[in-house]
Amino acid sequence: MRLLALPALNDNYIWALSADDESALIVDPGDAAPVLGAAVHGLRPTGILLTHHHNDHIGGVEAILAHWPGIPVFAPDDDRIGAATARVGDGVRLHLGGWSARVLAVPGHTLSHIAYHLEDVGGHGLLFSGDTLFSLGCGRLFEGSPAQMHTSLSRLAALPGDTRLCCGHEYTLSNAAFARAVEPSNPALLRRIEEAQAMRNAGRPTLPSTLADEVAANPFLRVHQPEVRAAVARRLRREPEDDIDTFAELRRWKDGFQA
Repeated sequence: MRLLALPALNDNYIWALSADDESALIVDPGDAAPVLGAAVHGLRPTGILLTHHHNDHIGGVEAILAHWPGIPVFAPDDDRIGAATARVGDGVRLHLGGWSARVLAVPGHTLSHIAYHLEDVGGHGLLFSGDTLFSLGCGRLFEGSPAQMHTSLSRLAALPGDTRLCCGHEYTLSNAAFARAVEPSNPALLRRIEEAQAMRNAGRPTLPSTLADEVAANPFLRVHQPEVRAAVARRLRREPEDDIDTFAELRRWKDGFQA
């Protein structure tokens, strides 16, 4: 098994999960060029998983299909994704080569957003979260509500802690600046920042992280923690009503945040 984070566009990652024979699942190919480049070295796409309709996640699908006609394209039930060969929703289990993936509905960034959870890949799980959950952050609410996104994030955070988070963008260090503004004394966050900076200095992706690390350091998964609630209360000039109120203000704060 080989897991590749193929850099694409400005800061996207296209994920490729390949078996020993180089047959591969491709996740969110916003650009065909990185996939075609990997194919020169033997990668052979046999299926495509799409999390949502934004072009930086689906823009390369048609060019990939031109090279490998007939491979299945799994996508949420959303007419804005025209290349899908199969529409999948919450709870559907896909059997793809030697892997089994469970589909999770995670609305918030978009209303039809889904994630794919592979439970046992090399002794741990993999989560392809698209733009719902990032390392040290989460997606903007383009279509969904704070309550929807909070529920989606809570659902992902409840997966096993050793699950590897494979998200759609290299946002870790920019997210880290905001996370540190929220929880400046969180030791897990400070360790993650140091680790991520070293990875980028070495020209490596900061991903995948683990869900255990995210639960310990990502403020959007920590809205119940006293330090996060206190930071939000200072901005609101009142105590947040509940976790959703805390999350909603945290997301508004991040939307306007400048390091």
